[in-house]
Amino acid sequence: MQDAITPEFAGKARQASRPVRWIVELPSLATWSVVLGGCGALAVLVAAQLALPAGLVGVLVGAAVALVALRRLTAAERRRTVELERLLDRRAEQVAALSHELRTPITMIRGSTDLLLEGRPGKLTVAQEQFLTVINHQCIQVMGLCESLLIQAKIEAGLFTLRPERIDISVVTRDVVTAMRPLCAERGQTIALDTPQVTPRIKADPMLLTQALTNLLSNASRFTSVGGHIAVRVATIDNGIAVYVTDDGAGMTRDQRSRLFQRFATGRPLADGTGLGLVITKTIVELHGGTILVDTSSTRGTTFLLTLPLGRSA
Repeated sequence: MQDAITPEFAGKARQASRPVRWIVELPSLATWSVVLGGCGALAVLVAAQLALPAGLVGVLVGAAVALVALRRLTAAERRRTVELERLLDRRAEQVAALSHELRTPITMIRGSTDLLLEGRPGKLTVAQEQFLTVINHQCIQVMGLCESLLIQAKIEAGLFTLRPERIDISVVTRDVVTAMRPLCAERGQTIALDTPQVTPRIKADPMLLTQALTNLLSNASRFTSVGGHIAVRVATIDNGIAVYVTDDGAGMTRDQRSRLFQRFATGRPLADGTGLGLVITKTIVELHGGTILVDTSSTRGTTFLLTLPLGRSA
């Protein structure tokens, strides 16, 4: 049997193994070049001794190298996943601690402000009452921000789970609208609610849907001018239930629309808020298997459409 290795034979072996070599993302090109070169040389010697086809040997060697690389990459990905989960859990704990530390003094400030507004220590002047009202509203906003940060951290860490029960979405929506009316009335805004006489019950988390609808109505009120109008409608559609929240505010341009559902981006210039409310709303809707859509144009208002599938009905 001939022991010499011809250049043509070696070239065919290298060519056969080259396609497999580039299938895997190699962590170190220099390292794997040495490994692959050694395996290729060994394969050529084995082929020469056993008279195996060069193409077959090259494919087998390439597959072996790819398998080794894949196993190493899989182990590396597993380590990165574990580390990421650890970091997310740690972040959730930090945000929870920060939220608690912020809410405690804010709650005390708000409680003291409420007592002053009730006139317990004595009668207030008009200016004092206005200043205390501003302080009270700011306390509510900070507490809402703390809650939003906590919810978002739990969602990212995978600690947020649904607690579904059979609910009537029209009842949930009505309760949210009732709670929001006094806040909107302070800005001279009105809210109209339209619900069907009979709404199919669905299996959903009432607390989370209340949070999502509250976020949408708060967003509509924030971006509707003083004396504006907000329309809320619940409807049964072919594949589920839809909730429409429409405001007659300034609307959004295409560029502003593209920045919605991003943290710390409100989608509107010089606007208050962090953008967390819409991010959380979108996550809640998707956890229920639904979708959220936006129809808006500059100077023509905005409509948010929230849909929930009937497939989750009980």
